Amino acid sequence: MKVVIVGGGKVGGKLVKDFNSEDEDVVLIDIKSSVCEKIEESYDVRCIHGSGTALEILNEAEVKKSNLFIAVTDNDEYNALCAVMAKKLGAARCVARVRNREYFKQLDFMRNALGINLIVNPEFETAEEISRILRFPAAINTETFAKGRIELIEFKVDDDNALCGKALYEIYNKYKIKVLICAVQRGNEVYIPNGDFVIQNGDKLHITASHTDIMQFMREIGIIQRKVRTVILIGGGRISFYLAKLLLESGMKVKIIENNMNRCQELAEHLSKADIVYGDGTDRNLLEEEGIDRVDSVVALTGIDEENMIISMYARSRKVDKIITKVNRLSFADLMENTGIYSIVTPKNITANMIIRYARAMKSAQETEMRTLYRIVNNRAEAMEFIVNNESALTAKPLARINMKKNVLIAAILRNNKMFLPDGDSTITVGDTVVIVTTERIRTLTDILEKN
Repeated sequence: MKVVIVGGGKVGGKLVKDFNSEDEDVVLIDIKSSVCEKIEESYDVRCIHGSGTALEILNEAEVKKSNLFIAVTDNDEYNALCAVMAKKLGAARCVARVRNREYFKQLDFMRNALGINLIVNPEFETAEEISRILRFPAAINTETFAKGRIELIEFKVDDDNALCGKALYEIYNKYKIKVLICAVQRGNEVYIPNGDFVIQNGDKLHITASHTDIMQFMREIGIIQRKVRTVILIGGGRISFYLAKLLLESGMKVKIIENNMNRCQELAEHLSKADIVYGDGTDRNLLEEEGIDRVDSVVALTGIDEENMIISMYARSRKVDKIITKVNRLSFADLMENTGIYSIVTPKNITANMIIRYARAMKSAQETEMRTLYRIVNNRAEAMEFIVNNESALTAKPLARINMKKNVLIAAILRNNKMFLPDGDSTITVGDTVVIVTTERIRTLTDILEKN
């Protein structure tokens, strides 16, 4: 697949890395020669120094032959113009990053009138991610498959957890709930576990099941799923605006602390049901006055990573149940995630992963059956959703008789809108949705088979 990317910043750089790792044919266009030099030194991609709205540059990049054109600079109008020109030149699919809230209100018109196939708003996507996390207060992260019918959650096991010291077969026999522990992170190691795998203190578990079964399992193992009802958002930027709207619509009480008076007035005008507070979200006295000791969740969303980390650590010291931290630097994200205490969101990763998923879905229509891809366990494993379109060596045969690669697990099957967890007697049939979790390189469903 030929991919042309305009903009080598945080999101563009992440996309270059991801597509390059998949051996796609990547061309990067950037107005800064220093960005091009840095990318070319790091990855096996072609870089062109120039503007993504210049015809000679687009022709040099052979945009007319591209399967996917992506514009992800910091300028909305520039991205849209790049995508429109690329479409006119013959690019098969075009993606543009658009952050302005006014444009976001008219996405359907922009897609239809301008011919842009996918418009991505990083702040809105991040807000939706945080909203999903707040549905499972005990979870560090959560993802969904099959249009929400199958859920994948991550949570950390403490020494007083009922799962500690138990093998997986013991857990399944005791609780008899339709859940599957499909990946485990232990320190720096990642495991796709079998039934004899023993859970230890500090393990991070990735579990697949339906929403109802996950909730029941959490209750059975003693993890209280107290619903989040009150949230303090520190920082009143775009993410806070979108998140507040989502949370207010779900019935939560929302308070936003912002240190810019003009922004406070704007938020108050558009979010009449939220409590808007003018002040410094890093001020301990202010946080105590505004009820940090009585709130269910604190979400740190300022524009400075270090501030968000400090706010989160302070919220932890005040025994806040659910803490979510926005960070942009991957080193900080790894540092915070390794504690297993905080839920971390990184907008550039969320945006890049959304575009990668779109690319996979686009490519699957031609070559594979993949519909969704999530990178889990600090990007060291993947969870993928496939649609079974045709008969193959995997269909109409019990799974116990299929020779699959190691470190590959069939985590769930959806058939006729009903989800079930497969065992050795289960079969895969045409029309099924299949969720695979693996540390191997898998691009089609038949890639899970061990080659003779």
